[in-house]
Amino acid sequence: MASPLLIEESDDRVVATLNRPERRNAIDQETIDALHALCADLETTPRTLILTGADGVFASGADIAQLRERRAEDARRGINALAFIRVHDLPMPVIAALDGYALGGGAELAYAADIRIGTPALRIGNPEPGLGIIAAAGATWRLPEIVGDARASELLLTGRALTAEEALAWGLISAIHPADDLLGAAHAIADRIAANDPLAVQYTKRALHTPRAQHPQIEFELQAELFESPEKMRRMSEFLERKAKR
Repeated sequence: MASPLLIEESDDRVVATLNRPERRNAIDQETIDALHALCADLETTPRTLILTGADGVFASGADIAQLRERRAEDARRGINALAFIRVHDLPMPVIAALDGYALGGGAELAYAADIRIGTPALRIGNPEPGLGIIAAAGATWRLPEIVGDARASELLLTGRALTAEEALAWGLISAIHPADDLLGAAHAIADRIAANDPLAVQYTKRALHTPRAQHPQIEFELQAELFESPEKMRRMSEFLERKAKR
């Protein structure tokens, strides 16, 4: 049986492709297990993560056949939610490259990314209330942080899916690319990240994820560490040398 998550690794990034095309990449327990294994690796060896889906679909949602059989104790275990929190909390940035459907749990996995880009075919939203449940894997608290309370309320209470243009206008994605260029665009973003100091990138992400009440102190502490780093000295010295030669 094919893996539900195809992994391509390099020194500075990992591409993880949701790979259940016969189920439109619906997220099942095996996919969640594979995401946990991937996160364990990236927590130990931090690299940028690009998440995408096979065959023109990101993820059509959670696997409804499995979801139908889950009961109260399963809901309290936060099966999908805890995996997506772990993705969100990875040390290096997460880029979601979205094509076709990103619905339900697929949308919530996308919301866990730091950067989201899509194709014109993207349809993203949370139809859970139509299935008798709520979006409980991060949408009710993560989506308001991304698009604001009013828009998050409309999307979650109606269950409608946004088009790519609507998602761009709402700030849910940052760019639209043709399907053939989507992965290349994600790699271009990863290239720009890779050109920076990895520790400075990690600390920037940490500051971005820190609650408002802890600012600006968190920046002071992180910057204090970076001010003493050899990489800061090397990069600034090289900058000044280049400037002197102009």
